[in-house]
Amino acid sequence: MKKFLILSLLTFSSLLLHAQDNVDEALAYQYYQQAEYEKAAVLLEKLFNATKNDSYFELYFTSLIKIKKYNEAENLLKKLIKQNPTKTQYAIALGRVYQENGRIAEANKSFLDAINNTPKDEYKFRELANSFYRFEAYDMAILALLQGRKSFGDQQLFVYDLLSIYRFKKDKKMLIEEYLNALPSNPQLLSQAENVLSSVFEDNIDYQLLQTALLKKIQKDPQTEVYTELLTWQYIQQQDYEMALRQLIAQDKRTKGDGLLLFNSADTFTANKAFSTAIKAYEYILTKGPENELYIPAKIELINAKYELAVAGKIDRQAIQVLATEYQEILTKYGKTPQTLFALKKLAYLQAYYLNDLKKAEATLEEGLQVKGISNADIGQIKIDLGDIYILTKQPWEAILVYEQVAKQFENQPIGNEARYRSARVNFYVGDFDYAKSQADVLKASTTQLIANDALNLSLLLSDNLQSKNDSLALKMYADAEMLQFMNLSDQALSKLDSIDISYPNNSLMDDILMAKAKIYVKTNEINKAVITLKELITTQTSSIWIDDALFTLADILEKKLNNPEEAKKLYQQLMNDYPGSMFNAEARKRFRNIRGDNVGT
Repeated sequence: MKKFLILSLLTFSSLLLHAQDNVDEALAYQYYQQAEYEKAAVLLEKLFNATKNDSYFELYFTSLIKIKKYNEAENLLKKLIKQNPTKTQYAIALGRVYQENGRIAEANKSFLDAINNTPKDEYKFRELANSFYRFEAYDMAILALLQGRKSFGDQQLFVYDLLSIYRFKKDKKMLIEEYLNALPSNPQLLSQAENVLSSVFEDNIDYQLLQTALLKKIQKDPQTEVYTELLTWQYIQQQDYEMALRQLIAQDKRTKGDGLLLFNSADTFTANKAFSTAIKAYEYILTKGPENELYIPAKIELINAKYELAVAGKIDRQAIQVLATEYQEILTKYGKTPQTLFALKKLAYLQAYYLNDLKKAEATLEEGLQVKGISNADIGQIKIDLGDIYILTKQPWEAILVYEQVAKQFENQPIGNEARYRSARVNFYVGDFDYAKSQADVLKASTTQLIANDALNLSLLLSDNLQSKNDSLALKMYADAEMLQFMNLSDQALSKLDSIDISYPNNSLMDDILMAKAKIYVKTNEINKAVITLKELITTQTSSIWIDDALFTLADILEKKLNNPEEAKKLYQQLMNDYPGSMFNAEARKRFRNIRGDNVGT
């Protein structure tokens, strides 16, 4: 009975002690998190002495450092090192004490002792580096890993650990060096390398650093394709697409490749509107002959790249006629099928807007509607395109009829909203302002942001400029100019816009006229005129609904066409600050951060 009582008392005492430990632990963590390090240190010392748990040690040690009890920390650590000579974390902590106390030579000696006393064990070296990292001795963490690499004679050892530390330190030179060391054996790291480097690089100087290192590697080891792929990426980041293409072609010839990397890169060129460079890439692939599996896809994409040049106004009428013939050849050779529908639609667009052959364009689209197996969405889009042709042939009521058919068939869907907006726009062209506004008001709630924004602009244009007879008559001329621009008659549209103020002085359309003219100048590539017009709009029409649009358009021109990113950055910042609700805000923020050198991928 006495024995049972003694055991019970011992068990009860143990539970009380455990409960007390839990209370002390919770209180110690609370003090530590509240930066009350004096109080935390008292409890953590008690917990560490009782348990020898290293988790308590790190918090206890850090608390001592925070309250600058360096002597107490030093004495504790010397005692622990004597008791546990193989525990390198204590030697590191001692070095940290010396470092904090300004005893740098002693700190370095303690750190180096920890590194030199580490046995040839991969886990031990990694544990050592982690301990250095936790104590913010990052250079020593690197040294430990490099020493481990040297011990094993393996240059691929600890790659991920070193990359992580170099990235944290933003040590661009060593980050580049480590990736170039790792990539030949780990080509799957390429995508990570591109993402990480773009996140730490701040300007072209950093990319030049990468370029120099890569060119040296390629000179020594020209067969390592991953180097050329990274160099190509580097040129693309700097928008030097021609140099990227040159590297790709050189690599393809050297490795006798199938052209796949070139084909994929040409898609990148097209996405960045480097259509001429994309065309050269596709033309190179075609030199491999019809037996190459990329021959037909490259031929189609080549024609499409030429189409983009035509739409951008960068090739002449004769070249556009040749392009139309090439689309016709695709349709003749492969027939009119769902797979060749893209060629039919683009052919119709060229016929209508660039070759001024509206009858052929209409006939081509009518043929498209007869193609078997195409989706309802394709039929709806062709009908919308056909409605546009009706506007060009001065059949606005036919256009409205077609648009309304599509809008009804695809109610509350993006294609249906697009058709309804176009119907509203035609009603605006023909002067039925009330009906146009009622349609625009409905579309302001569209889930498609672009359509909602266009509808809002149309609604505001109508409500702001129907206050007087003078404004209403001026608005009718403005609608005529918009229709002329839709018909691709830019000179006539500009002439009409210029005549509005002459016919109806002091009208309320000045900001709308300036924005319309700026858009025409951008489309016709009259960049200087576009810049002047946009600046006039921004400075003289400060309450206009077009200011955010004008700011973004001007910034885009400065960044992409006039190579003036710093001025563009100022405009993007102005847009973000003054118009936080603008649909351009997200893109402006992305571009602003990109110019500033932030990591836009995270």
